[in-house]
Order: sequence, then C-alpha cells, then structure tokens
Amino acid sequence: MPSSSPQPLAFPQAQQAQIIRANQRDLFHVSSLREQTESILRSWLGTRRLIRWEKEVDALVKLAYYGLTTGRATQTLGEEYTDIWQYSSQHGRLPTPLRRRIALIFLAVFPTYLLAKVGSNVSLNQQNPELAGSVRKVQRILSMAAEINLAIFYLRGTYYDPIKRLLGVKQISSFPENPHLRPPSYALLGIMIGVRLSYRLAQDVKPHVWQSNVSKGSNDDIPTGSADAFLDDRPINQVIKNQNLDDSPIIPAEEDTGTALNIAAIPDDLRQSRNCTLCLEERTDSCITECGHLFCWNCIVGWGREKAECPLCRQSLVLSKLLPVYNL
Repeated sequence: MPSSSPQPLAFPQAQQAQIIRANQRDLFHVSSLREQTESILRSWLGTRRLIRWEKEVDALVKLAYYGLTTGRATQTLGEEYTDIWQYSSQHGRLPTPLRRRIALIFLAVFPTYLLAKVGSNVSLNQQNPELAGSVRKVQRILSMAAEINLAIFYLRGTYYDPIKRLLGVKQISSFPENPHLRPPSYALLGIMIGVRLSYRLAQDVKPHVWQSNVSKGSNDDIPTGSADAFLDDRPINQVIKNQNLDDSPIIPAEEDTGTALNIAAIPDDLRQSRNCTLCLEERTDSCITECGHLFCWNCIVGWGREKAECPLCRQSLVLSKLLPVYNL
C-alpha cells in the first residue's frame, strides 16, 4: 500500500542573475545605511573624529543589517528583491541553522575589520614592520581568494560569496525553472578574472625573480637610500611619526604660526574661502597635496593615516609629499 505522507517541496537552485542582483542590492542598502549613519555621527562628533572611527562604523552597520536579516533567518533586502532564500546544503534545511548563520555574519564582518584596523595602525608599522608586512600579505591573499571564488562563480554559478562557499550555504529560488528559456551565461567574466589573476601572479613573482638575479650578480647599481623630504629643517617623515593628533589643540586662525599672512586683516568674505573641507574651520598650518588641494596640516595627516587617498578627488595621498604653504 503506497504511503500517504506528503512529499517535500523541491525548489530550484537560484540562478546566477538572481544571486548577482541580490548581492548588488545588498551592497547598495549597506552603503546607503552607512552614509546615513556617518551623516548623523558627523553632526555629533565632527569629521576628524568620525575618520578615526570609520572602520568601527562600517563593521557596526554590517552587523546591524545582516544581524536583522540573516541573523533572524529572514531574507536580506537583496534576497527579497530577487525572491531567493538561503539554506544549508549540508543539512538540507531551510532556514539555515542558527550556528551557521552566526558564523556567516561573524566571518563576513570581523576578519576584514581586524585586518584593516591592524593594517592602518601607524605605530605598528613603525615598531613591528614584519608583523605589518604579514598583515598586508594576508589581506592580499584574501583579496585574491575572493577573486578566485568570483571567477569560479561566474563559471559554475553557485557560491558568489567565499564565506558561503566555506560554510556550504546555498540559495534557492521560488520561481520554477523554465525548460524553454536558457539562462544567461557569465563564463566570459570568469575567464577575464582568471586572466587578471594570472597577470597579478606574474607581477608578484617578478620582483622575487629580479631580487634572485641581483643577489647572484653585482650590487653596485642597487640604490642604498633616497633623499628625505624636509619640513623647514626637520625630516618630514620624523615630523609625521612624532605627531600626536589626539592631543593637538585646535587653535584660532589668528594664532596660526604656520602662515606669513595677517589673518586679522583679511576681509570676512575672503576668509570664508579659506575653510578646510575636513574640519569645516578656517585653515591653520595650511598644506597642499600632490593633487593640488588645500587642508589643515593636522586634518590631512589624520585622514592620511586612515586612508591613503585625497578626500576630495580620491587620488593617491603620500604624507611625506605634503607641501606646507605659508601664503595662502
């Protein structure tokens, strides 16, 4: 006699296009939530303090977004947009077990945060350069692993996120498969990423090959050092190294000793054009970046310790190449 127990419903695997759109949508919502959070905190703390807590804000925003969605066994906004669900391929359960969901959120947020925090620690770079170099190598390895995973996804279409591949978390769709419709293929993107990874690997190997060849030959042509840039009569690297921005007081523009101008004699309408875009106050100890933008010395040094890019145009920022100006 046949069994009368109901058969479990079978859902098709989520298609590549659904997974890609869901992840793009999630990135958009996380970015929007982070911008709104930073806007609120900036009005409370100011730009300079917010820069110091930028990584913590980013981690807390991601924890809040994924904790209130994945952590509660519900769809993220991106998954809801494409109508896909997460499930454990090992347990065959929907929703994914709690421990696996917690691990998914934790591994997606904290390792990246810790590596970025340690990698941007200036005192660590100076006191323990070997550890700082190891951290940068780990960051580079993780970046390449993410690209390898993405190339495999475009070729096979299962795990877009390497953390989900590690934990065996797949996604299913509530839309039935259409046997008469061929889904789009992203294999070409996978091949292009593979070509780029091969080029990066060749670029990484080339310095080691060059160093090996040099060690076998003469070292006469190897430069032993370079001239240091100076601020007045002091090496600028030493100035940046010894400067403690947390303890530096905010001084009025009239008391600025780093300018040859008579600030009090400048008309008010012209003084408004001297505001620093980071602290929104009148510039003191003015300096200019390689890309031609003016900031307070303390503001741009504090920014550059966290981000090696100009806050206005995003070009590369090298603190040792800041140029103090005394007549602007």
